[in-house]
Amino acid sequence: MTNGQTVGNNVTFDVLVRGGVIFDGTGRPGYRADIGIADGRIRVIGDLAAAQARTEVDAAQRYVLPGFIDAHVHGEGAVLDPAVQLATLRQGVTTFVLGQDGLSFAPATPAALRWVARYFAAVNGPVPSVLTCSDNGLTVAELMSCYHHTTAINTAYLVPHGTIRYSVMGGSPLPPDAEQLAAMVALAEQGLDQGAVGVSSGLGYLPGRFADAEELGAVCVPAARRGLPYVTHMRTYGDAADKGMSEACAVGRISGAAVHISHYHGPGEMLAGLVDTARATGQDVTFDTYPYLRGCSILAKMLPDWLATADLDGTLEALSDRAVRELLDTQIDERLWHAFILAHVPAGRYRWAEGLPLDIAAAWAGVRPAAFCADVLVESALDVGIVFDYPERALEESVRCLLRHEAHMGGSDGIYLGGRPHPRGYGAFARMLSRHCRELGDWTWVDAGVHLAARPAQRFRLTDRGVLARGKAADLVVIDPRTIRDRATYAAPREPATGIDDVIVGGVPVLAGGRRTGRLPGTVLSAC
Repeated sequence: MTNGQTVGNNVTFDVLVRGGVIFDGTGRPGYRADIGIADGRIRVIGDLAAAQARTEVDAAQRYVLPGFIDAHVHGEGAVLDPAVQLATLRQGVTTFVLGQDGLSFAPATPAALRWVARYFAAVNGPVPSVLTCSDNGLTVAELMSCYHHTTAINTAYLVPHGTIRYSVMGGSPLPPDAEQLAAMVALAEQGLDQGAVGVSSGLGYLPGRFADAEELGAVCVPAARRGLPYVTHMRTYGDAADKGMSEACAVGRISGAAVHISHYHGPGEMLAGLVDTARATGQDVTFDTYPYLRGCSILAKMLPDWLATADLDGTLEALSDRAVRELLDTQIDERLWHAFILAHVPAGRYRWAEGLPLDIAAAWAGVRPAAFCADVLVESALDVGIVFDYPERALEESVRCLLRHEAHMGGSDGIYLGGRPHPRGYGAFARMLSRHCRELGDWTWVDAGVHLAARPAQRFRLTDRGVLARGKAADLVVIDPRTIRDRATYAAPREPATGIDDVIVGGVPVLAGGRRTGRLPGTVLSAC
């Protein structure tokens, strides 16, 4: 069960991982072997007892898996943060797929970049300071260049539909005319030419909510030609996920692109059935999930459509109007105010409210919830993040049902901003391994390698990653199956996981003994 030979003592590797049980991502059973790494690649898997190495990792009593790929994460700025890198590596994640929900930093005109940076500030964080936006805007190539050997984690990127729509049409809610649509397609083509691994949409956000299936399908044609997916934050989830799935599949049929559903959540059996039905008709549909019963987003997304407009200054002005606040008070169910837990409030005046349900924070401030919501948004210039309870049936059995599905892959949907971020960014992958693999048996360790590494690598055509095999890039994680556990909670969301102390990215140890080595081999991955 090895793909190497016994090697004599005249061979020296850069890194030698000794004695681990290997679950290689191919779906075959685990087997015990050594792994010899040189020049960033796996050179031998076999008996290397007589070989030498500059660095050795004792993996006895531990499992060795391919580095995990986070199929949905908001780490545009966070991936450069050493603390986030540590939390990520402690979960075994070696690659972030960025550009999610149709909103990121490129390709963008200067106006679009400024707008996205404001509107999605509580999700993506600020534009990396090393970037300079020219008069022509920011390209995918320029954005991706800032991640090359500046972080310990690899990155891949999706062309964000909402950003290119704003670049061409501003905040207009109208359908694009032929010239505008051609310009959007050209931007998608350019981004894919520069290495993006698909196209994403965010149909619950602006300006993506203005798009229809025909527009989205046209923008995804360049992705389809390259065998790359359409990745969507659907218009509807939960009990209404059938409508969202129907639209996503329509985009897939129009464009010819495979369809990938982001952070799929709701009644498990119903949602699994929707995927099965689509796949039975010949559509290539996959999805990612995270193992929690709460979500996280921007507070502005929860405003009524008439108030949450693409005119951000107009929205702020309206929120300052007493009549608007009174109307808002009548239009949002009071139970929802309790479901909105403030996660990220940068305004110093209201930072004390982080971690509190919005209605309780409002009571402490002595005002109605709608007024408090407006005050916080105005003071923070809309840069407010929330954790929230899903209004639909969010049950652990639904989470487990989706995790077990053959089209599933892991995604944290990690958002790293604020004093009380959702713990998923710091614990999702460790939780899948500890609770759902070791404790509940939803997966075997063979399954874990497939769901968390091989399948996302296949979806985004990252063919050099996702499995452990001779000649592949050496991204791998060494796991103690007895102690792997997530420690991040809603009350203490930044606690790092335990049980993963050694991680190698591109043949370079980036986590050793549970500590960052300080080396930054992370590179930008493109489809191949």
